[in-house]
Amino acid sequence: MIIPAVMSRLNRRIVVLCVSATFFILAFRQFTTRSELPSPTFTSSIRVDHPVKWKDIPPQHPVTSMTPLPTGESPSIPKIQHDFGIETENNRAERLHRQTAVKEAFLHTWKGYKQYAWLQDEVTPVTGGFKNGFGQRAVTMVDALDTLIIMGLKEEFEEAVKGLKKIDFTTAGIPRLNVFETTIRYLGGLLSAHDLSNGKHHTLLDKATELGDMLYAAFDTANRMPITRWDWETAALGGHQAADPQALSAEIGSLTLEFTRLSQLTGDPKYFDAVQRISDVLEKHQNRTKIPGLFPILVSPLREEFDVDETFTMGGMSDSLYEYFPKQYLLLGGLSDQSRKLYETAIEPAKKHLFFRPLIPQDQNILISGNARLSSAGSVKLEPDGQHLACFTGGMVALGARIFNRTGDLDIARKLVDGCIWAYDSMPTGVMPETFKMIPCYGDEDCKWDITKWHAAVKSSYSADYDTLHQDVQDIITADGLQPGYARITDPRYLLRPEAIESIFILYRITGDPYLQDTAWRMFEAIHNATKTDIAYSAIADVTLPQGKETQKLDECESFWTAETLKYFYLIFSEPGLVSLDEYVFNTEAHPLRRPQAG
Repeated sequence: MIIPAVMSRLNRRIVVLCVSATFFILAFRQFTTRSELPSPTFTSSIRVDHPVKWKDIPPQHPVTSMTPLPTGESPSIPKIQHDFGIETENNRAERLHRQTAVKEAFLHTWKGYKQYAWLQDEVTPVTGGFKNGFGQRAVTMVDALDTLIIMGLKEEFEEAVKGLKKIDFTTAGIPRLNVFETTIRYLGGLLSAHDLSNGKHHTLLDKATELGDMLYAAFDTANRMPITRWDWETAALGGHQAADPQALSAEIGSLTLEFTRLSQLTGDPKYFDAVQRISDVLEKHQNRTKIPGLFPILVSPLREEFDVDETFTMGGMSDSLYEYFPKQYLLLGGLSDQSRKLYETAIEPAKKHLFFRPLIPQDQNILISGNARLSSAGSVKLEPDGQHLACFTGGMVALGARIFNRTGDLDIARKLVDGCIWAYDSMPTGVMPETFKMIPCYGDEDCKWDITKWHAAVKSSYSADYDTLHQDVQDIITADGLQPGYARITDPRYLLRPEAIESIFILYRITGDPYLQDTAWRMFEAIHNATKTDIAYSAIADVTLPQGKETQKLDECESFWTAETLKYFYLIFSEPGLVSLDEYVFNTEAHPLRRPQAG
């Protein structure tokens, strides 16, 4: 059965992977994080269009024993950030110049959003309209609240808080909510703005609690596993609910930070209890999957099955599941060792089966995070597919190396970051493609650049599309804009994604290497030049086009552009004390949540 993708961080999407004899996935994401299954067609016979008092709806499956937040004396967590020295005047002037340019890009986007899409979800940056794929609850505004604070835009922030009061977070303009996307963008955004503004506006926590109570109802199933594409109207009317028979691992495993922080701030343990049950299930099944330690793309929350799917990745559809393990450890102040064990159990098979060195010119020793699948014989087979979404891995591995004293992993992190930097620099536009195939190599001798190997890999990758026995490989390379080292570019778009600059920022804050700042500036200029419109910035169709040839702009500006991409660019050019990694932990939508020991 072929299942079509819902094309819209999860609209981070591409056609991928046969995961069983009867099931294919055709989707990486358009939404931020990280990817989605299609929602069934649904038409509600009774429309709920007024505020819902979620606390007053009796649960069908009440919790009889609540797991409290862990308490006690926190263990010593190693310092994360580099000890930055005194900045020279020249370096400061250059840094501030770059920071100002990023801020101007944000303000240009914000102006377009205010003029054409205020209180709607997203602006269309080419045509000057708006889109409402998130239920018409101003996702761009909510997602950017903390960016406004970080950039010192006080008037714009106060105006956004006023706008926030007009939004009803107990209902939505769509019948099915993506619980993951709603949690990371909206709940994360509200909590982060509350933390960064030191609780100055009670509206922020009030709205976060209002939304948290709504989302909590998605956990009201027999086994307390959440419904990822949630029919909230049925829940509001007291209808039957059951956990998903099939879901993406990222979507059930990437809720912990936001729900935990909501419990920390409100004192109500129910939110933490809800996500802790998921963590317990993950821990129980982690070593029972087809690749022990790693979680497959598809799992069954209903049956609590993790051993059926045979496809594994740290790219879209699984990514933030792994990202949240070390970050949850930090948010809990190290008081729960479970998340450390989950991370360390996963990172070793990831290094063995997912991270690979590609064959590229100049023989640079970089790493790409690919995919793995079980062969018919039961062995693990590497699929050397790169994704922009997987570029978060360098930052995650660097963070894990620091806080868990895994010093050897810092070199792995650097090579993963260098792999994404290479992917940017290798394109004529200076911008990395969405997805691509490369040529794995093994050892220094095997990794010496060989144009014959490259041409053979190109022919193999295109064998289903061309008569490659007779087709001139150079014609294929020219037609698809392949640069040396790429066996195929499966999706040449750039969707304003943040993952590469995210890892560069984290590694910079950990190492203090000024090369990473220079790299970030080169990337920013390339993205700015390729994506700016008169209204905002737009996703583009093809990063492989030669210089001087403008690519098609796709009229899409997802909220993660202002929530993540521009925030990370701004922060790498900020003083290192602004949103220090020793005081905050970022959720997968780049929303910094205050670590409790930081006060």
